[in-house]
Amino acid sequence: MKKVIITLATLATFFSGQPIMAEGFDKMQKTFIETPKDQPLAVYWYWIDGNISEKGVVKDLQAMKKVGINRVQIGMIGEGQGTPTGPVKMFTNKWWKILHTMFKTATELNIEVGLFNCPGWSQSGGPWVKPEQSMRYLAAVNDTVQGPINYQSALPSLGKDGQDVKVLAYPLIKAEAKFTTTQNILEEKEIIFKSDKPAVARSLVLHPARGGRANMQISVKKGNEWELIDNYRLDRSNTQNNVGFIPLAPFVFSLPETEGEEFRITLSEKGFINRIELSDIPQVEFYAEKTLAKMFPEPLPMWNDYLWRNQPEYPNVPMLQANQVKDITENMKPDGTLVWEVPEGTWVISRTGMLPTGVTNSPSPKEGRGLETDKMSKEHIRAHFDNYIGKILKRIPAKDRKTFRFIIEDSYETGGQNWTDNLMEDFKKAYGYDPTPYIPALNGVVVGSPEMTDRFLWDLRRLVADQVAYEYVAGLREVSHEHGFTTWLENYGHWGFPGEFLQYGGQSDEIAGEFWSFGNLGDIENKAASSCGHIYGKDKVWAESCTCGGSHFDLYPATMKQRVDRFFTEGINATLLHLYIQQPDDRTPGFNAWFGNEFNRNNTWFSQLDIFLDYLKRCNYMLQQGRYVADVAYFIGEDTPKMTGVRNPEIPRGYSYDYVNAEVLMSAKAENGKLVLASGMEYSVLVLPKIETMRPELLTKLQQLVKEGVVIQGPAPLRSPSLKNYPESDYQVKAMAEEMWQKNIHPFAEKVRYGKGMIYPTASLEQILSDLRIQPDFTASDPMLPVLFIHLNTQEGEVYFVSNQSDKTISFDANFRAKGMQPELWNPLTSETRYLPEFKQLTGAISVPMTLAGNESSFVIFREKAKTEGKGQNYPEATQVASIDAPWTIEFEAHRGGPEKPIVTEKLFDWMESEDLKIKYFSGNAIYKTTFTIDKLPESPVYIDLGKVMVMAKVRINGQEAGGVWTAPYQVGITGLLKEGVNELEVEVVNCWRNRLVGELFLPEKERFTFHTAATINEKTPMQSSGLLGPVQIISYPYEMVECVK
Repeated sequence: MKKVIITLATLATFFSGQPIMAEGFDKMQKTFIETPKDQPLAVYWYWIDGNISEKGVVKDLQAMKKVGINRVQIGMIGEGQGTPTGPVKMFTNKWWKILHTMFKTATELNIEVGLFNCPGWSQSGGPWVKPEQSMRYLAAVNDTVQGPINYQSALPSLGKDGQDVKVLAYPLIKAEAKFTTTQNILEEKEIIFKSDKPAVARSLVLHPARGGRANMQISVKKGNEWELIDNYRLDRSNTQNNVGFIPLAPFVFSLPETEGEEFRITLSEKGFINRIELSDIPQVEFYAEKTLAKMFPEPLPMWNDYLWRNQPEYPNVPMLQANQVKDITENMKPDGTLVWEVPEGTWVISRTGMLPTGVTNSPSPKEGRGLETDKMSKEHIRAHFDNYIGKILKRIPAKDRKTFRFIIEDSYETGGQNWTDNLMEDFKKAYGYDPTPYIPALNGVVVGSPEMTDRFLWDLRRLVADQVAYEYVAGLREVSHEHGFTTWLENYGHWGFPGEFLQYGGQSDEIAGEFWSFGNLGDIENKAASSCGHIYGKDKVWAESCTCGGSHFDLYPATMKQRVDRFFTEGINATLLHLYIQQPDDRTPGFNAWFGNEFNRNNTWFSQLDIFLDYLKRCNYMLQQGRYVADVAYFIGEDTPKMTGVRNPEIPRGYSYDYVNAEVLMSAKAENGKLVLASGMEYSVLVLPKIETMRPELLTKLQQLVKEGVVIQGPAPLRSPSLKNYPESDYQVKAMAEEMWQKNIHPFAEKVRYGKGMIYPTASLEQILSDLRIQPDFTASDPMLPVLFIHLNTQEGEVYFVSNQSDKTISFDANFRAKGMQPELWNPLTSETRYLPEFKQLTGAISVPMTLAGNESSFVIFREKAKTEGKGQNYPEATQVASIDAPWTIEFEAHRGGPEKPIVTEKLFDWMESEDLKIKYFSGNAIYKTTFTIDKLPESPVYIDLGKVMVMAKVRINGQEAGGVWTAPYQVGITGLLKEGVNELEVEVVNCWRNRLVGELFLPEKERFTFHTAATINEKTPMQSSGLLGPVQIISYPYEMVECVK
């Protein structure tokens, strides 16, 4: 299969995004008020470890349809997730029958289906993947011989599944000094190395005995004192092969040339390191990390975690030169015997070849588990597709899978690889030089110089990232398109991600971030996804939303809202709930795992999930309109791997930003002083990262952009990071940088003009934006308030989403970057649209007084010319229409352990405070009934205020559905449902499963009925507030509603 080789100069040709458009405001308002049922809203649907049934999948899909879930993303998940092993093995006839029933039922219900492209959630593998199709790395086995000699011997074996690449020979660089120790390194924290004469130390290698962490110092003895040379942090805490195919790779450090007879290595932990080598021979510092043999050990690598310091140069030290490396591959026979006339001297014979990394798709059922597919080969990705998705297509009739529409790639969690078939040829095409002489660098040998070696390894990592994007992601998209599917991808990786997150996501049809209901997962993933969506022109940016770990049956939509809304302001506009676990039967609460909120039919509040989903759909729809407004673009640099960007200097309060990469910059243009991307996104300032490198092709493009009016902040690059065209490439970069930044002419200038544009080497963004007369897009009068926003521009006006991130009611003046327009408030909780009559026109902004309840968010719309200023109140006081004084009758759901007969209460109470254990430990639905009297119907909009509800409620007035509440301010509009005289009120309240699960720990066995597979609940778990807590009243607000054009 022909590969596409990507060079920086041709990156722009791969952009396929289109400018994002918006519907007109009249249609937008109508859709906002009457959000259509087919507005996409998805759920991850995990079939875990054989716990599935035909009846179960039918009931699950019917339940989803009823509450408004219209898209499922199915993962076949294996053991170890908290559930027992079930009866249905993958790929058995029973499994196929259940899968067929699922597809057929989803088609009948018009529920869109996406399948993970392999069993498990990460990444692309299975038992059909052969070792030679899997992720591989370049290994080497060496022999040392003394020449001249006629060498005829079998070379050491690469090992099982090895595939030969090259046999190389190069002269051995011999050490002049010998540093030794007599200590047992494994049992000591302080190890002394001595030389029999003064000698220079240049490298230090430490071999770990096990996983762990430690601090280390190296010192040299000068007279009677120890002088510190350097200190390091050693980390091999994660030994899983998805963060490195050499789990206990050595730590390698380059030392500044230091002469001495006695050196001391001090470790904070003993038993961690079992071998140490101190030498005068330079080695490639961090070569394991630079070759992806060992990757970042935690799930969230920051922007600089794959950036390394410049190695010391040793100008007078003999080093292996590229022209000394001999390719003797043709001298090896098929049986591994080498026949070679060895020249005079000591030679290293290095047999190099590919070995599988050993990473498997995870966490998949055993029957679907196998090696991960090569991420640098379209050919192998296509074979993988054919062996899994392809077989499903053959097995399930097309008429029964009409809603099977997309293929899923979850977050990348399968580690790095650094070699593939035909890499030598691909490398030559990409960089114009032969990588063969530099292959020893993959095992720490300096070739040419430390700098040249680092440049080669930079090129290799960049090629890996490019091919992971264009061979894997684009390859899967290509074969998916051939079968009528699109692709869906989370464009980052938590474990061993070898790519560049923006380029990686840009090759998929749809992209996604993710976030948990608490914690820090989501802190970088969602901006990674939304930036990718904006710069590549994708109208939807999904997020795997509202997951959790270790919290079972006690979270509910109100506890999820703060982070849902936070990530809406970061650009998420399509919701994928996490998680619905397939329920094979009707036992409650049912099958659950150690992770995920329980978005399934056996959860108590699932019956009222539709009112939460209405909010999500309404927000999703609105946030998919128009073009995101951002003033700043942060360039992430060209280094790889890269999972996030960096903001340095930090974005000032009130402005928005995206991360951008080289690929989109290569197709960008300057227009009216702004950087404009092919997607339609535009930015006033491009910020360069504080690094010293840039390839000349990209700098040439930036030079053109600045000449034509773009404004740049950041330092001048000093050199190219690549070995391509070295050293001429460095001369090019230096010449262009000197011309643009004018350091020789204005060495201390805060800004320099270049063509129509401007360059600010060190200025703050506050200064630059002030110079450009760009005022904040949004500010709150109290800058300490936790208020977030996002701004979308349409052809007819402006859309702002404003979120209170605290659980307290806040009031403030909101200043929006708009002019001469009437503000409207569109409430996503209630679907109401009303005018905000109180506002002021400031210079370049409109000031609008706002009040938001705890965790409340609102859309503020500017579309009409302002009528008047300052008349009326945006948030007037409510007028009480009626109080609810009559007794309440409460009827508890049957078969849930509650009272068998309705109870009557004069006042509302918290169920968990009840002395009646059947109420105290009740979990489920309860219907409150009462009556109230209206003497005269008000002319203003009327609401029922429920005070507080734990955890959700639906309201019926006079037998008619009014709506529901799930978060503050717990109010439902009831205009048009009231009548003068006596009115009947029903409030159906639901709580969580927690209280019943706690209560059953104290109940006799015969009174227990619950079933679950994973829970952290015990006798000390606190009870959860439940029920209708009130106070309940009927109120009216003198709002002026915005009439909807029919």
